[in-house]
Amino acid sequence: MRADNEKVIKDKKIKSKDNKCPKSKKSTPGKFNIKYLGGALFKRMVRGGASELGSNADEVNKLNIFPVPDGDTGDNMRLTIESGINAIENTRSDDLSVVMEELSHGMLLGARGNSGVILSQLFAGMAKGLENARRADAKTMGHALTVGVSQAYSTVLTPTEGTILTVAREAVEYAVSRISAESTIRSLFGDLVDEMRRSLARTPELLEALKAANVVDSGGAGLFYIMDGFNRVLNGERMKRTVAAKEKPKAASLFGPDANMKFAYCTELLIQLLSARCDIQGFDIEALKDFLASVGDSVVAFKKESIVKIHIHTFTPETVLGKCREYGEFLSIKIENMSLQHTDGIFNNEDKALKKKNGIVAVSCGDGIEALFKEFGADIVIKGGVTSNPSTNDFLEAFSKINAENIFVFPNNANIIMSATQAAELYLDARVFVVKSKSVATGYVAISAVDLTEKDPNKLFADMTAAIAQTKVGVISPAVRDAKINNIAVNCGDSVGIIDKEIVVSDDILNGAAKKLIKRLLSSGEENMLTVFKGKSVTDDEILAIDKFIKESFPVLEYYVVDGKQEIYPYIFLVE
Repeated sequence: MRADNEKVIKDKKIKSKDNKCPKSKKSTPGKFNIKYLGGALFKRMVRGGASELGSNADEVNKLNIFPVPDGDTGDNMRLTIESGINAIENTRSDDLSVVMEELSHGMLLGARGNSGVILSQLFAGMAKGLENARRADAKTMGHALTVGVSQAYSTVLTPTEGTILTVAREAVEYAVSRISAESTIRSLFGDLVDEMRRSLARTPELLEALKAANVVDSGGAGLFYIMDGFNRVLNGERMKRTVAAKEKPKAASLFGPDANMKFAYCTELLIQLLSARCDIQGFDIEALKDFLASVGDSVVAFKKESIVKIHIHTFTPETVLGKCREYGEFLSIKIENMSLQHTDGIFNNEDKALKKKNGIVAVSCGDGIEALFKEFGADIVIKGGVTSNPSTNDFLEAFSKINAENIFVFPNNANIIMSATQAAELYLDARVFVVKSKSVATGYVAISAVDLTEKDPNKLFADMTAAIAQTKVGVISPAVRDAKINNIAVNCGDSVGIIDKEIVVSDDILNGAAKKLIKRLLSSGEENMLTVFKGKSVTDDEILAIDKFIKESFPVLEYYVVDGKQEIYPYIFLVE
């Protein structure tokens, strides 16, 4: 165990002063020696976990392998669990399975970034393990945690050890192995947090990149803070109440007190069917559709397992809500005034009688890039990217606004692919293809290289994927701390060049790093085209100097500049 791991997380909860992992306090007879866990106490634990993570989210963000300002793991995990808190806020039940189910669905919809998706799947697995359990003892809770770890691992195509997955698995295995007839919920989570702390400290020994950067895994740290918050609540500590972030309402300036209600309310619901209210297996979705058609139009209703998704335009959303509560409870509700929205043309695609063949959703990190994607046919562009990852629900809402048989999604960031994929699996009104574009540059290549009138969606997807495979991408980023990576010395304030998640150049002058990176990208001499996406911070003089350098150094190269106006990376270079 490395003493210098103490530098990367300020809180002594993760690393004690004597470089030994402190042991959790064992359960003793008394007020907090809890044999069974119910829904009400679990809600307090979740709030405590969110509060503890929220207090340390910035520290988790800083646990970044690269010394660049793209750390957002803490924020992604915080927003994910806060979405779960929103879902259970009004739940009165003390039934643990009910609370756990609603929490997991809220987290599923609010999941952001790879870490948020993995966290949501961990809790989704726990919900499966607690199905029909009104309360849980240590053995039952240990089983649920084990199922949670298994589901989290299954979410990742190629699991990497030394990450949040390892921290979760090792901690759960250890805690479950110590369960006995005398175990309590408190002793279970005490053991869990003890081993989670030790496992987190071991992550640099499993991943060389963590060891080189002198950091522990950020996702594992985020999970530790959540479970430590759980444990603190179980030990009677009063945690600061977390106020979960909620979406701000749209401005209603176009719909005032004298306005005429010309258009209906767009009403979208996710309903958890409850066995106490209906026969879930034999639920008649067609009968529900008939009812919805009698009170509105543009009806879409689907059932997937025990979840029903509804979309309807109606003047009486309260009637829809009342009817649906006969079958279960709401996981999410969205009611929007279309008289207000009609001015912005938000629903133009939805209101078309016939579906078009192909639709596109893309994520953009700059106004110029957003305009470019729209020019090439993107129906909806979601603002996001580095440090601002869209949630699963952001994608679902975008899909619902496109009237197409097939929807192609360009996440344009490696950390957004899992959220987009999770949304694609949940969406039932179209075939959704997630194009694994890891940057706006590769997304741009894919969308610009294909014919969107192609009738075969599988061929279109294959062509997009093939176009991406023929590219190389490099980015310039500011360094936010000193580091030495791949024998390259990086000083805080330098500009570093990155290719395929590897720092390859560094310079104390922006254009110095840019020129070095261009040379690396064009080193084979076989490249045909270079596109430069100019960031918001790049001056006219700087881009003119790059233009001169390219024309002098590579006189026969085809070369374009796109004013992308992206925030984080001053330059993004695309080579084809």
